[in-house]
Amino acid sequence: MDSIKSISTDLLDIGYRDLGSTNKKVVVLLHGFPYGIEAFSGVWPVLLSFGFRVLVPFLRGYGSTRFLHSDIMRSGEQSALATDIVAFLDKLNIDKAFLAGYDWGGRAACILAATNPKRVLGLVSGGGYNIQKIEGALDPLSPEVEKRYWYQYYFHGERGRRGLEKNRKEFCKILWKDWSPKWSFDEDTYNDTAKSFENPDFVDVVVHSYRHRFGLISGDPRYSKLSQSLELLPSISVPTIAIEGGYDRVTPVGSYSRLDGKFTGRFERRVLENIGHNLPQEDPAGFSKAIIELAEW
Repeated sequence: MDSIKSISTDLLDIGYRDLGSTNKKVVVLLHGFPYGIEAFSGVWPVLLSFGFRVLVPFLRGYGSTRFLHSDIMRSGEQSALATDIVAFLDKLNIDKAFLAGYDWGGRAACILAATNPKRVLGLVSGGGYNIQKIEGALDPLSPEVEKRYWYQYYFHGERGRRGLEKNRKEFCKILWKDWSPKWSFDEDTYNDTAKSFENPDFVDVVVHSYRHRFGLISGDPRYSKLSQSLELLPSISVPTIAIEGGYDRVTPVGSYSRLDGKFTGRFERRVLENIGHNLPQEDPAGFSKAIIELAEW
């Protein structure tokens, strides 16, 4: 297996896997919180057998990805994540690619597909349209929905920051179990990913993400223009397959279906039965199939 590579953008040194021939069609796989590139370890062999070049970067704050300067805001806002992927593709001289992601990675992929569709051949998005509208984020939802986001509210205070700093491995393991109750992962599987949480910027990026999305803290000014455009919830015109876990206990089936009208191109929604939140690692066959069939479109 190819080793972890790195490439520098203006802000980051991004760690990533680069698998397959460079003259093949490209797919970028984007992980979420609290996961890592290991989530796709069962996906990339399938994609390679179908002739893809597969790129799997660590998001900012995870794994071997590092900020280049100490004075760069450790922002976890959605605009930053999407901009990082554009810079990553630019540095690799890739004009167009398929994007497939979930959770934070799915959000970054949706933003890139909505705001820069010429760069995106097709999109596989865990959950569907999950671009966030920050304005109004403090409006309460039903208690049944609110209780799923306890971890986000925990991070809103200093106690939560300290709790994540002190207990990041134990804390994230609880989320794995809560969100994917039918997935019987072993200790080695979890530990392989938990190494990604040892990144020195992990806590700052995570806490900023969950405070910013509720309008509790300012974002990085360099992303203000993009952030303002996202408040309009732009449509996605590229071919898209939305996939959901039928047993996801943080974003259950249908959580984003009210926004299906935001997909103006060819669109299909699929449910992976008995699968939780970690879609590619729990069902690599189902996740791979969506990408392969999207490419056939």
